[in-house]
Amino acid sequence: MEKILVLGATGNIGFTVVQTLVEAGHQVRAGVSNLEKSKALWQGNNLVDVVHFNFLDAGTYASALEGISKVFFVRPPQLSKPKEDMFPFLHFLKERQIAHVVFVSLIGVEKNPVTPHHKIEKEMMRLDLPFTFLRPSFFMQNLNTTHQEDIQKHDDLFIPAGKARTSFIDTRDIGEIAAICLMNTPQHIEKKI
Repeated sequence: MEKILVLGATGNIGFTVVQTLVEAGHQVRAGVSNLEKSKALWQGNNLVDVVHFNFLDAGTYASALEGISKVFFVRPPQLSKPKEDMFPFLHFLKERQIAHVVFVSLIGVEKNPVTPHHKIEKEMMRLDLPFTFLRPSFFMQNLNTTHQEDIQKHDDLFIPAGKARTSFIDTRDIGEIAAICLMNTPQHIEKKI
């Protein structure tokens, strides 16, 4: 049976990806930054094994990808220089001939070349990685985290969308879609959703 690597497995999206895959009976490797804290989340679940992973430490790549055929990842917000902090990982995926990579990008990213997500997408296409790009809108969960103070104290909500209309999406919905893409690879390769 194939095993799927989910990076950021304890995050808002990644956790749902793991849960959805496991509920469907898939084996998952959860790539996490805090190994000890994260192991308790899936203790006793024989479909999930947990490994330490860090985009900035190429020494974590091989063990995370051992026996893996598909990969899910989100760019960590603190990593803003894709050529330095994300491209080495993408090149490693190419060397390993990974069958499918699902990447959470941004809505409208194709029109915004300054974003790290745009650069990551371009590099994945240049490397001819078998990809699916998820391009969600703003996360609903940010209303009670990132935007909470502005809403509570100023009755304002500022979103970097200019005069365009926008929407919010629940990160759990993104995670479920990512898992569906990973479970049905052939029909989702080279899709930008």
